[in-house]
Amino acid sequence: MSGPVIEVRDLRKTYGSGDTAVHALRGLNLTVGRGEYLAIMGASGSGKSTLLNILGCLDVPTSGSYLLDGIDTAEFDESRLSLLRNRKIGFVFQSFNLIPRTTALANVELPLVYAGVKRAERRERAHAALELVGLLDRAHHAPNELSGGQQQRVAIARALVTSPAMVLADEPTGNLDTASSREVLGILDRLNAIGRTVVLITHEDEVAEHASRTVRVVDGQVAEVLV
Repeated sequence: MSGPVIEVRDLRKTYGSGDTAVHALRGLNLTVGRGEYLAIMGASGSGKSTLLNILGCLDVPTSGSYLLDGIDTAEFDESRLSLLRNRKIGFVFQSFNLIPRTTALANVELPLVYAGVKRAERRERAHAALELVGLLDRAHHAPNELSGGQQQRVAIARALVTSPAMVLADEPTGNLDTASSREVLGILDRLNAIGRTVVLITHEDEVAEHASRTVRVVDGQVAEVLV
């Protein structure tokens, strides 16, 4: 499919009403091309978290449009948004969000279970995703048997297993030491080098430097674009 992965036009999000209304997004515009590596930065209260939730189809805008991989998300109810999230977005969170007492392989398979993929294909695709992040030899280890960096690599494998249009990484190195952070960012770099679209949310300049473009969100709008 040609065209951008993300098209956001005049995006507005208001919480509450009247004198107590909070205008989190104020006519924000953003386009992310296929295969791009974008970092989004912003201080607390800038609207960055609200934008993240809308890009991840975890929230909906008050007005404006958001097209994900050419699909207008406004046309979807919560059930269909859930399907869209599962098929089009690979999430990587700061806190890993792995299921305890479940193997790395089973954690990676989980999005495919929700998608109704048959067991043999799930297993094959999960193995391939773990191999891509260099953890196939840890496939049968539980999260508590893995280091923080290894857990985040499992989370990246899980994000990739559905072949999503976009990998959305929210502060992916926030809970990692320096060596593990380098390792995880190196994987994201390599994923982008082979054509994956990566959108990275971070407050750290040295992490944002891995991206090919950085946007800063201030007062609910894109205030600065750095290339």
